[in-house]
Parts: sequence; C-alpha cells; structure tokens
Amino acid sequence: PLSSSSAASDVYKRQGIHRLVENAGVDFVLLDMEHSGFGIDKLSDLLSFFSGTDVTAVVRVPIPKDYTYIARIMDSGAQGIMAPNVKNPEEAKFVLDSMKYTPKGRRGLAFSRAHSQYLGPSDLKGFMEQANHNSVFIAQIESKEGVDNVEEIAAIDGVDVLWIGHFDLSSDLGIVGQFHHPIFMDAIKKVVAAGKKYNKGLGIQPNSALEAKEWINLGFNIVSWGADSVVYQNALMIGVDLLRSSLA
Repeated sequence: PLSSSSAASDVYKRQGIHRLVENAGVDFVLLDMEHSGFGIDKLSDLLSFFSGTDVTAVVRVPIPKDYTYIARIMDSGAQGIMAPNVKNPEEAKFVLDSMKYTPKGRRGLAFSRAHSQYLGPSDLKGFMEQANHNSVFIAQIESKEGVDNVEEIAAIDGVDVLWIGHFDLSSDLGIVGQFHHPIFMDAIKKVVAAGKKYNKGLGIQPNSALEAKEWINLGFNIVSWGADSVVYQNALMIGVDLLRSSLA
C-alpha cells in the first residue's frame, strides 16, 4: 500500500496544523529540524498537537550523529526519526542506539513525560518493548557513499525506510537537479533494489504529480507531498490565477 505525508518546515508553527493535515487524509507528517528554525520547544508543541490525531509524527533531526537531539525528540513524543544523509551502517546503528531502549539500543530511561502520556508505566519492560516496536526509523540516502553502502544499511534490523533525498543525492553525484540523468536513475534503482530485497519501505518527496507517478512506478511506496510552504504557495497561486482569469 502507498503511504502519504506532508512535511512541516516553517510556515505552520501553531495550533491547527495538526487538524489541517489530518483532514487532508495523510498517514504521517515529517517535522523538519534540518531545514527549518524549529527548536525543541516548538517541536514539543507540535508533537503534542499531533498526538491527538491519527497522523504519525516523524521528526527529521539536524544530523544523524547526535544522541541528545534524538533521545530528547523521542522523549518529546515523536513516533519516529528521519536521519539525514546516512552514509554507512555505523551511522544507521548510532541512530537506532539513540532512539531505541535496551536491548535494541541505549536510549536513556525517563518516564512521566510526553512519550508516556505523562504516566509512569506499571510494566516498564512491556512499555519499552512496545516503544521499540512502534517507533519508526527512516534513513535518508543522500550521497554516493550512502548508495554504495545501501545494501549494508538496508540489512540492519530496525531500519524501516530508505528515503531518497533527491536534491542532495543529485548534487553529490555531480548532476544537481537532473533527476532523469542515467547516473541518478542508476543510483535510485540500486536503493529500490536494496529496499525490496530487505523488505524496507521506500520513500521520496516528489516535486510534482507527474514525478510522483514516475517514482511510484519505480517502486517507491512512501511519498511526502511537499513542504508546507510549497503546498500553501502553490494552492494560493492557483486560486489567485483562477480569480484573476475570471475577472479578465
């Protein structure tokens, strides 16, 4: 099945965004800390809003090698982590160690926080097992090194999704923005093959409906329909153009 999302970056930082996203029928939202001004305080508010919906809230951390960011974000109520530019299995394992409880990781224990609904679980072992099972890890492949190592990354138990960061990947390959270039196509086909081999989700954020169709046909089954700023701007431009044409 195809899973869809939207990405929240800078535009909608207040109450209501969780209902707008839920009403649109998406499955999950990406809250972006890599390319936005989100801090932990604002992020915690957004995670609290989304906790009252059926939309899964995943946070993209600024870097994949910072335990503090990952663990604090999980304690703030995130249901998953997207790590940018994962280049090798060691980086993927570091993220898993930071977001998962023992025995699958080394995440520190703190309860009566957002991630436990501000309750102290009576069954700590059961809570930790459930938290490990329910949290999702999305590894972004955004470099030639990441593509070269994608088989080893995909083979790791706990890596749930391989996600192509298409702009950064094309840039690292020396063909920035050329998404039909044979070098780029070969790279994403290698990622798709690794994902299918190890039964991982395959994610990407297309720039248009046509691009979405092309990439879905290649095997991508998790699609983010644009950043909030782009979705809002495009909808506004279409509406304004229609209004002006009706008045012409």
